[in-house]
Amino acid sequence: MSILFLLIPLSLILLGVAIWAFFWAVDSSQFDDLSGPAYSILYDDDVKKSTSVATDTQVESKAKSSDITQHNG
Repeated sequence: MSILFLLIPLSLILLGVAIWAFFWAVDSSQFDDLSGPAYSILYDDDVKKSTSVATDTQVESKAKSSDITQHNG
């Protein structure tokens, strides 16, 4: 029974910290845009991959054209 004198105030303190953390997060705009960061990861990866693929294709086509001119000339 005497443990309740420790656990009840401890739980109230923990509740107060949780409520403070929630209001701090709301005040510092943590919940403003929930879906934007999730989609931005997907879009950034696609752009970088397509750019690198285009660059690799251009390099390969230049290498092939230079090989053809060296063998013909």
